[in-house]
Order: sequence, then C-alpha cells, then structure tokens
Amino acid sequence: MTNVTVYDPAMCCSTGICGAEVEQQLVTFAADLDWLKSKGIAVTRINLSQEPAKFAENNKVKAVLESSGVEGLPVIMLGDTLNSSGRYPARGELAEMAGVAYTSETGTSGQDGSISGYCGSKKSAEETSSGCC
Repeated sequence: MTNVTVYDPAMCCSTGICGAEVEQQLVTFAADLDWLKSKGIAVTRINLSQEPAKFAENNKVKAVLESSGVEGLPVIMLGDTLNSSGRYPARGELAEMAGVAYTSETGTSGQDGSISGYCGSKKSAEETSSGCC
C-alpha cells in the first residue's frame, strides 16, 4: 500500500483547521488528503509542535529543516521518497505522486499548488507553538 506522510509546520492542531480564522487552503488540503484515503492511500500527518522527535528521526526531513528551516515545511513523503517541500501540493499533484487517477472533474481542489499556512495566517513556528492560532 502506498503511504503519504505529511510533515506539517507547527500548528495548533493536526490539520490547521482550528481557531477563528481558518485558511480555506488548509481545509482544501485536508479534503484532498481525505480524497486520497478514499482511494486506498494511507495518509499520515505529523505536526512539528506535537511530534518534533519524528522530524529529527527522518534524515530527509531533518536535512530540509537544516537547509531551509521551517520555510521548508510542509514536507511530503511518499514512502521514503521526498516528493515536495515548502508548500502544500494540489490534489492533482498528490494523485500523481500516489499513482491515483485524477481529472479536474473528479476533484474540487482548485488550488494553485503553492499554499502555506499556520492555523489561519502565516506565523513563525515560535508564534504558533506558544498556543492555538
């Protein structure tokens, strides 16, 4: 089974869909991951503020953090292969990574493929790790 792992920046909750000001793009990305799950793809999300040790345990993720800092997040892994960093890919890109058939008629992503966000607005990891949104 294909496994997609998302190493998210520090957010107050596992998906970034929390607080008073939720970014639509994060909602869309969460829906895109749910869509992947419905196609039989295993999806795991790891949040920097909740599971920092997992970032240090993965040499590829650790290298991204060392070279780009938190701006390199999210990191999208397919198995042991780093597929994307620094942005949330659109549904079509996720489908291609995972080898799932996708046409624009089958999805509602509409994303431009380069979104970022931390619980409603882009904040530094320090700001977000101190509390929710």
